[in-house]
Amino acid sequence: MTETTIVPATRGAEAVGGIDIRIEDDASPIVRLIARTITDSVRGDGADSTTTAVEGTVAVRSHDTPQAATISISDGTVVVSSGVLVEPDLTLTVDLNARFALVGEPAVAVDDALAATALTLLSPPLPDWRVAAEKFWATARSVPGIPDVLVAIADGPEGSAQLVVGEGETHYVIAGPPELLAGIFWGADDLIAALSTGLIGVRGTLSQLSVLVAASWKVRYDV
Repeated sequence: MTETTIVPATRGAEAVGGIDIRIEDDASPIVRLIARTITDSVRGDGADSTTTAVEGTVAVRSHDTPQAATISISDGTVVVSSGVLVEPDLTLTVDLNARFALVGEPAVAVDDALAATALTLLSPPLPDWRVAAEKFWATARSVPGIPDVLVAIADGPEGSAQLVVGEGETHYVIAGPPELLAGIFWGADDLIAALSTGLIGVRGTLSQLSVLVAASWKVRYDV
């Protein structure tokens, strides 16, 4: 296995606890999703402090697909690799389309500290939907065929709020609850899965939707 360092995770210009997050050069989607999620956790809520205090291997398995990956934590380094090729200290069965929500009880063979650290790494905080939308659009601009303007409409308890990002003639509109919009724009939620819930509404052409899905995958899988 050839490993590539994604970070050291940083906050501003400083390393956050010196945590290195590594994946294979030809990483699978689940590996890229896990690694991006862990990076968000280290940057967002200081998960580095708990990560440096534990060691062990964690198997992460999808509850409804054959996808699986292994997280190895040791000496301030987190390595995420495809499949489960060793006997893990902990096995988590999760819903990949529900922000790694546990399905059933975790299988713990070592101690609760490893389980707590793994769950923290897989549960990063979400930013405000506006912040997420702006970062999403900055990343999405490199996707061929992306519309000139994104119009995001958040429908929350306090009413509706709108954010327009970009400028030009072609527009795409996406509306929904603020937290779900934040999840989609930040990569925590899959756009297609979110659309199937009926909570998200879109307005645009089918070709624009296809491009927007590609952009959402770019963000979600950090590719």
